[in-house]
Amino acid sequence: MDITFSGGEIDGTISAPASKSCTHRAIILAALSRGNCVITNPLDSLDTRATADAMITMGASIDWADDRICIESKEIRAPDGIVDVLNSGTTMRLMTGIAALFDSETTIVGDDSVMKRPMEPLLNALKGCGVRCESNDGKAPIRIRGPVEGNRICIDGSTSSQFISSVLMMSPLVGRPMDIILEGDIVSQPYIDITTDMMERFGIYIIRTDSGFHVEPQSYVPCDYVVPSDFSSAAYPLVAGGLSGRASVKGLDMSDQQGDKKIVDILRMAGCSVDIDGDVITCTHNGRPKACDIDISNVPDLFPIAAVLLCTADGKSKLHGAPQLHFKESDRIESVSDMLNTLGADIRPTDDGCIIEGVEHLRGGWVDHRGDHRLMMAASIASLVSDGPISMKDDHCWDVSYPRFIEHMRSLGMRC
Repeated sequence: MDITFSGGEIDGTISAPASKSCTHRAIILAALSRGNCVITNPLDSLDTRATADAMITMGASIDWADDRICIESKEIRAPDGIVDVLNSGTTMRLMTGIAALFDSETTIVGDDSVMKRPMEPLLNALKGCGVRCESNDGKAPIRIRGPVEGNRICIDGSTSSQFISSVLMMSPLVGRPMDIILEGDIVSQPYIDITTDMMERFGIYIIRTDSGFHVEPQSYVPCDYVVPSDFSSAAYPLVAGGLSGRASVKGLDMSDQQGDKKIVDILRMAGCSVDIDGDVITCTHNGRPKACDIDISNVPDLFPIAAVLLCTADGKSKLHGAPQLHFKESDRIESVSDMLNTLGADIRPTDDGCIIEGVEHLRGGWVDHRGDHRLMMAASIASLVSDGPISMKDDHCWDVSYPRFIEHMRSLGMRC
């Protein structure tokens, strides 16, 4: 079955969904704290449920109730068996580090998309610390048997910041001082900052060094945590307002560490009118977008929706700095370019982004979102600048990050 989007005049206000990145981390850190924690305002999505189920497999008691999660744990231990992360690459990468702490033999599997995601940098780092790692040419299924040995781990962060977050989150529990040495050109730095900030909220003291981090043996301390709203999800309704009408998104904190708050700067660079009033951000259409040159090295998740914003801009735009996009749920550089070109855009993919020659409008048609939630949501927003409806497979792939996406867009005036 397909779903069809027929544009519309955007006008309205929604509340931003909770941060997926912070919900993942909060569930894991609360479970590792061996006590009772309440996580308020979590994102209840397929991906975050995968993380919760993984921690239940490791011994945590997790109860989802309304707008909170109650987590109790006494002893966490990786199972001698399978942990299924479904479609969640974040779960796979963070669970791999946790599993390495134990002498159990844990096998991590997922769906077809996750089984294609690169894991070699993290596995190589763990092997260097005595962890037994077996994989399918650096990809899942992955078999892990710890424990971690030594007091130094070298991790290449040029493919994904999640590898660094995985090593950071396990490091206090190794049982000896750990030096984390970062190698390569680090990508998506704000996500590492989110990890260290949340670890500190759960009682961990982290020393930043010239080469990375130093972490002494410590225990996570139970605490209650409120998940902030998500800028990467809010980008879709905000861009919708910038392309057609007006959209307001409530619950956003511009002082938050999330790198994806850069969507505000991107919208302003493109000539959209953006107003910030407390926790409400409003984006209003202000004519044809202006061409931009945007460094997306720290905000790769904004690439699909930024490409939609700029494909009808007046002039040549460039999105660059994010080669890690090749290793997302799809090869997003290739898949975004192919998808929008199918709709009449003029996009040339590059090694780290794309070059966009703006066209006056897109055309309707059927697109292949490749099961990638961010491509699907971006394609739906593209219908606002299309001269015909845009159809795609209705597989609810948006449920992994933004379960209320269709509901929210309909409330803003999108026809679907």
